[in-house]
Amino acid sequence: MISVNEAKDIVRNNIQPLPPVTVALKDAFGLVLAEDIYASFDIPAFNQSAMDGYAFRFEDLENSGKLQIAGEVQAGVEKSFADLSNKAIRIFTGAPVPEGVDTIVMQEKVTVTGNEISILDEQLVKGTNVRPKGAEIKAGALGLEAKTFLSPAAIGFLAGIGLSEVKVYPKPTVTIIVTGKELQQPGKPLQPGQVYESNSLTVKAVLHQLNINNVKVVSVDDDLNIVHNALEEALQASDVVLLTGGISVGDYDFVLRAAELSGVEKQFYKIKQRPGKPLYFGTKGKKLVFGLPGNPSSVLTCVYEYVIPALEQLTLRKSIIKVEGLPLTVAYSKKTQLTHFLKGKSDGKMATPLDAQESFRLSSFAKSNCLIVLPADKEEFNKGDLVEVHILPV
Repeated sequence: MISVNEAKDIVRNNIQPLPPVTVALKDAFGLVLAEDIYASFDIPAFNQSAMDGYAFRFEDLENSGKLQIAGEVQAGVEKSFADLSNKAIRIFTGAPVPEGVDTIVMQEKVTVTGNEISILDEQLVKGTNVRPKGAEIKAGALGLEAKTFLSPAAIGFLAGIGLSEVKVYPKPTVTIIVTGKELQQPGKPLQPGQVYESNSLTVKAVLHQLNINNVKVVSVDDDLNIVHNALEEALQASDVVLLTGGISVGDYDFVLRAAELSGVEKQFYKIKQRPGKPLYFGTKGKKLVFGLPGNPSSVLTCVYEYVIPALEQLTLRKSIIKVEGLPLTVAYSKKTQLTHFLKGKSDGKMATPLDAQESFRLSSFAKSNCLIVLPADKEEFNKGDLVEVHILPV
């Protein structure tokens, strides 16, 4: 067996980001830019009103107590006027500011009498409420750097500078292969010896948190040929293959042998950790294969600790799991020389291990919001000891 740190280094050193692709901007949310984005022109492309109000020459504010209304300009309409001295133009938010005026007073700061206005705003300065041409970005300026995560705001910004498509690091395609003769689908009656299959739903839910939705689930029997064929098909169709169950050394555990038959190069098998000791990681070219344990808590722990970082490295997105150092609220003892990942609860200031830490139990995981990491080289932990805590995404 290898240590947790060794295993994570091996995963990290065997992954290259997926080749960039060009996608429609509407489909780019949650992805990472693969190129620098420069503005093709000034945004806004004209001096623009920031308010509903009246546009005028600032110098006329001191020369005249009243200004005659000479017309109006609405958003999306460009108008020109011959002479705007001692004149005001009714203008609306987003409208082009006509040549000859330089300041806008908001409509609440004027009184209108017939066809004239009186300005009541003593705080006005030249240029008030005018968005200058290029105020958002100048032509040729760097808008967003490569490796920027495309948040809703980033999508809106790119649309606002006229882009309809971008080059990004794509989301990987994933196949989940669920092994086990004893598994029954939720909603169907259990037969003697059966348990409900939950791992695929759990793993898919985690993948959704990474905005990865191109996920195929295949259920197979405990048969070497069947597992091998399913793995072969998955390696053809997907960037990442996740197998759950069948990774131990029992008579009906065939994942290791199926991986060998499929030409997957084993990078490691078994880690000094609990839960999830029989974790397998292999590669075939740039394809990634994780052989996850069958117990639900082990599966989810390994997904958070190994699969999520691998997927984030493939797509260059930042981690959705926050790492903190927090004190324990209680003392805790462990006997084995393994790294323990404890299901826990954190209030942001301290961390508390929960009950039901067994690898087959998800009840405590369903209530947890973190994994408490207890290193292999220490067995006794006192209340108040500082430990590494992995805050899980919600």
